[in-house]
Amino acid sequence: MRLGILGTGMIVKDMLTGIHELNFEYVAILGTEATRDETEELKEKYHLDRTYYDYGELLASDIDTVYVALPNNLHYSFGKKALLAGKNVILEKPATANLFELLDLKEISEQKHLILVEASTVNYFPVVRRVKAEMDKVGRIHIVTLNFSQYSSRYDKFMQGEVLPVFDPKKAGGALMDLNVYNINLAVGLFGKPNRIEYFANKDRGIDTSGILIMDYGSFKVSSIAAKDCKAPAYVIIQGDKGFFVSNQTMNNAAEFRFVMNDGSIQELECYNEHHRLYYEFTEFIRMVDEKDYEAAAEMLEISVTISEIMEEARWNEKIIFVNDNIVKEDLE
Repeated sequence: MRLGILGTGMIVKDMLTGIHELNFEYVAILGTEATRDETEELKEKYHLDRTYYDYGELLASDIDTVYVALPNNLHYSFGKKALLAGKNVILEKPATANLFELLDLKEISEQKHLILVEASTVNYFPVVRRVKAEMDKVGRIHIVTLNFSQYSSRYDKFMQGEVLPVFDPKKAGGALMDLNVYNINLAVGLFGKPNRIEYFANKDRGIDTSGILIMDYGSFKVSSIAAKDCKAPAYVIIQGDKGFFVSNQTMNNAAEFRFVMNDGSIQELECYNEHHRLYYEFTEFIRMVDEKDYEAAAEMLEISVTISEIMEEARWNEKIIFVNDNIVKEDLE
């Protein structure tokens, strides 16, 4: 893979700390004039091949894949330009601000025979794949509960009147898009699409600072909690009539589950991540691109489409409207 990275934000810096573990043929990074010094520092620190400050120049180069690690509201426009330029695209989570944008990118990628995937770590972790393979151990599932709550340092500024991207409807922010997306990834990856959903959000200035998403799968129910205005211990519990799986880790860095039977006996499912947390997804992305494995990419993209459908319905239930939606709240009445 010959990769072009868009952006210099937190997720890019995180990804670059593990780049030495990944088998990239070539890596370039796109910055802006405002981030020129930072971009050059990242190039030198992580031995990247080239910096760009013009997106058109990067797209005209011989990179084959673009990693869109920009604010949520920009994923669609930058991803679309990359696809139209004949580049494979990796979209940082959440894939796009809304379902229309993702379906449009999906159609373009299919027409041009390009790979389009979302960089959401959950379903690539070894332990999550093991839980999925061993799900029958818990018997018939009845209740699933997930909680990813982290008090955000940006929330203090938000309460003082400063609106940063993660709490900005104009930037497609909010607790659902930032944290609950990981919980939803796990649920959809394990169980598929729910029959129906409801979202109950705590809102301030048009954005959800925390909320509870209920997903109804017919024979069992999923409660998915995420918060950026308060914190709590992370947990995932999958309860069946024979026992339960439990983890006390957030699903963006999952490495451990326990299986507890009804008689109290415990089996540890320890798949400690030997690599950087983004290693597993990017290793698979590299393989997909190098081997042109469109089938595997399409399978993962369908999970992303389902997640986008769920989050869009959840937002509209609570009249959380983004600029990207191109609608007004009255349209949902």
